[in-house]
Amino acid sequence: MTENTALLRAYLVDDEPLATRRLARLLEETGRVVIVGTSQDPRLALEALTGHPVDVLFLDIEMPGLDGFELAARLLPQPFIIFTTAFDRYALRAFEFNSIDYLLKPVERDALDRALGKLERVGGGRRQDWTERPDVQDLLREISRSVRGGRDAWPTRLASRVGDRIQVLEVAEITHFFARDKLTWAVLAGRQHSVDPSIAELERRLDPARFVRIHRSVLVNLDFVLEVHAAPNAGARVRLRDDARTELPVSRDRARALKESLGLARAAE
Repeated sequence: MTENTALLRAYLVDDEPLATRRLARLLEETGRVVIVGTSQDPRLALEALTGHPVDVLFLDIEMPGLDGFELAARLLPQPFIIFTTAFDRYALRAFEFNSIDYLLKPVERDALDRALGKLERVGGGRRQDWTERPDVQDLLREISRSVRGGRDAWPTRLASRVGDRIQVLEVAEITHFFARDKLTWAVLAGRQHSVDPSIAELERRLDPARFVRIHRSVLVNLDFVLEVHAAPNAGARVRLRDDARTELPVSRDRARALKESLGLARAAE
């Protein structure tokens, strides 16, 4: 296929070479896109796409080293995304991104044609203008730096993406994070907001003097801990200083660390 500037510029990321070749063949046969690159390594794809945006990214989800969601979250501006995966359990989370469609592998020609049709109807298939506005770009960069953290300051904001909307969450107001069904949720004023980092990543990135992991799936903001109770046959439970007086489990192996963080370890002894 000869390159045509009117065609949509596509990049393919999938750690399965056979899947990549099959999708590339199907796309070339449509005559509707030009493939500007492919990669089986999501980290190399991130390097290639940083500073060289494309119109659409065909993206697998379960990949070693960096999954599709992590890759998508690091791309600024974020291109339109068509997820291609063998699993349907990620469909809900896919809508947090700039996704056009969610195709199950092996990708079928009819499904691919429908996805390309959606892409062409949304802004002519080009990247959304709102993501390229200077003020939005400045905000996204600030959030990206905040999420990564640094030596000088702990992050003060996190981004929660819902469709084409980005909600900025103040970290100090988040009572706790929890993981469920492979998604991470931040709870703020009793409302749950999906965020990209995992519980383990948040534990590394957030101020350890404020956020303590009390369970493999729970990270709590110590500023909101009201009470700590011993739990039968378990570590403990904490009650939060929120309207719902939320109770959270504390695993046995993390109970002491929580008490030390609250200055309760000596009293407990």
